[in-house]
Amino acid sequence: MSKWVLQGLRTGIVTTRYPDAGETNPGVSPGRPQIPGDLGPEWEAFFARVRCPTKALAFAERNRTIDHRRCVHCGRCAREAGSPVAWDEGYEWAGQMHPDREGPSLGAAFSRSLHIRCVDVGACGACMSEIEQISKPHYDLHRLGFFFTPTPRDADVLLVVGPGTDHMRVALQKAFHAMPKPKKVVAVGTCALSGGLFGPSFACEAGVEALVPVDIGVPGCPPPPLAVLHALLLAAGRKPATPLWTGPHRLPKGAKP
Repeated sequence: MSKWVLQGLRTGIVTTRYPDAGETNPGVSPGRPQIPGDLGPEWEAFFARVRCPTKALAFAERNRTIDHRRCVHCGRCAREAGSPVAWDEGYEWAGQMHPDREGPSLGAAFSRSLHIRCVDVGACGACMSEIEQISKPHYDLHRLGFFFTPTPRDADVLLVVGPGTDHMRVALQKAFHAMPKPKKVVAVGTCALSGGLFGPSFACEAGVEALVPVDIGVPGCPPPPLAVLHALLLAAGRKPATPLWTGPHRLPKGAKP
């Protein structure tokens, strides 16, 4: 026992200081693309040839928008020669699915006491792996007053991963209806937000909002643990939301779409 105590004193605190301070350790986020606001006509050729596999890069007239709900972080847009796309290494990605509606906060009573039920509706396992990390020592969601619960009857937040497969439709809806009010649903990952590379199809939906109402989205394939923590802090009213869309940014007059 004494050896473990000495080892702990030598190691010091290894738990992330987020949200009180930014995370500085390398590798905590895969990053995501961003479009700068000063696009010039020289980028017209780039946008004409770029091919986003999930159509996260949206083109309409001269507007150039990144829909982070569809982005799988393949990096193709940033690796293109002469690309105007920047790579954002941040991790506060959670945003409101419907910004025009009532805010996602559960209220002050839940700010330091939040119980979470997680449901997998057909995910590949990557998002679940990242969610598992937030209960481990480095992220330690318990220090924030957040706890996983095995039953939806005790849950305030429903974390949902996966594109929404047919065989989990009833199970997810039962879990949602069993939760007491007030409650929030957080869709975690590209599949849960838009169907990703899997949906819509004969076996699944284009995201879980076709099955249950979603309040908060966490984009990413998969999103890093800090992005999931940001979503929970957003639900508890302790962090502001981040837009799930980047743009639109308009090319100057005279540039063709």
